[in-house]
Amino acid sequence: MNASPVSTRRDFLRTSSTAAAFALAAPGIIVRESAFAANSDTLKIGLVGCGGRGTGAAGNALTADGNCVLTAVADAFEGQASGALKGLKEQFGNRIRVTPDSTYIGLDGYKKVIDQVDVVLLASPPGFRPTHLKYAVEKGKHIFCEKPAATDAYGIREVMAAVKLAKEKKLHFVCGFCWRSDLPRRALYQQIHDGALGEVKSVYGTYLTGPVKPMPAASTRKPGMGDFEWQLRNWMNFSWLAGDGYVEQCIHTVDKLAWTLHDQPPISCTATGGRMIPNHEGNIYDHMTVVYKYPNGVQATIAQRQIPGCYSDNSDYIVGSKGFARSGWNNPEIRGEKTWRYTGEKPDMYVVEHQDLFRAIRGQGPYRFDGDWLASSTLQGIMGRMAAYTGQEVTWEQALNSQEKLSPDGEWAMDMKLDIMPLPIPGRYKLI
Repeated sequence: MNASPVSTRRDFLRTSSTAAAFALAAPGIIVRESAFAANSDTLKIGLVGCGGRGTGAAGNALTADGNCVLTAVADAFEGQASGALKGLKEQFGNRIRVTPDSTYIGLDGYKKVIDQVDVVLLASPPGFRPTHLKYAVEKGKHIFCEKPAATDAYGIREVMAAVKLAKEKKLHFVCGFCWRSDLPRRALYQQIHDGALGEVKSVYGTYLTGPVKPMPAASTRKPGMGDFEWQLRNWMNFSWLAGDGYVEQCIHTVDKLAWTLHDQPPISCTATGGRMIPNHEGNIYDHMTVVYKYPNGVQATIAQRQIPGCYSDNSDYIVGSKGFARSGWNNPEIRGEKTWRYTGEKPDMYVVEHQDLFRAIRGQGPYRFDGDWLASSTLQGIMGRMAAYTGQEVTWEQALNSQEKLSPDGEWAMDMKLDIMPLPIPGRYKLI
């Protein structure tokens, strides 16, 4: 077990740059002089993970900067890689310069992609992300890293070490918490940080939706398919690969909560959760509600659900001493002593985050580094899941220093035997 870079909430606040950065910078951007000179070089992009989000990220990057080309891709499955390239070529033509020799299929292809590009897009299932991120930082590449950064405490400590090294190398680093690149949300949180609500007293966030990719029946598994491959092909349904729905999808809501409160870690949390709708062999919950405690009596609640046929909502409700804010898919608004509603431009936030990255790389914008809040928000999500699985109150220090490791030990292979962890039962699942 790697030693944790920080062991307490106080240490985390002291060693992280996020609190100071957010007090001084526009939301979503850490302002400091770029270490890279402005240039007009054609940048080579590599994609690791050719699923829907990875393909989307590649398209967003190519849209954001007209002088970049996609030169290498990696995926565990040939069908995903070829499908992604077909769609990207139809949209971007000769800017897709991936050849059969720069298409890597298998679990170790990420190294070959990272070795030969300037900018890497990390979009494999989250269970792989600490390994991929560590290698990209060691190789000195600029990074777009999808959320979440890890699925367990062991992985997040790997991420924190990589983030520390990336900062020392002054790499540009953008993460997939896309709402931080959404102009309406940037304007809202700037209002909140400037005091429009007074002192924030409570936050209620929702991510109530249907299931993303339900687990198929075991009878649909092809003869000869190994345990590892079966789980990887259905990765959203296994906690070691996805982190559960709370960590994989609702993490956006967790991140907006963190943004509201200047990225300070919570003191502790409690949670309820479970599985209402059977999901064959999958071992993730379909609902969780997590309550976080902060200094000065501030509490925040996040409700997550992935059950079909139910009420849907994806909003943030923020109560302060001077007013109330609501932010959903519509323009965010504030009511109270100050009335405000966003009326500005609304460019595609998925493109904006890549525009910020490439401008920073080219020296045309401020230095961009999302690593600190990527790690912090991911750990906050893991902390909430741990509370739901165990039925116990979990402190930040317990989550940060936990010995929990969901991913399998040893060298991974598609045909390896890999037992499925039973669905956790609160009160029986132990915090380690």
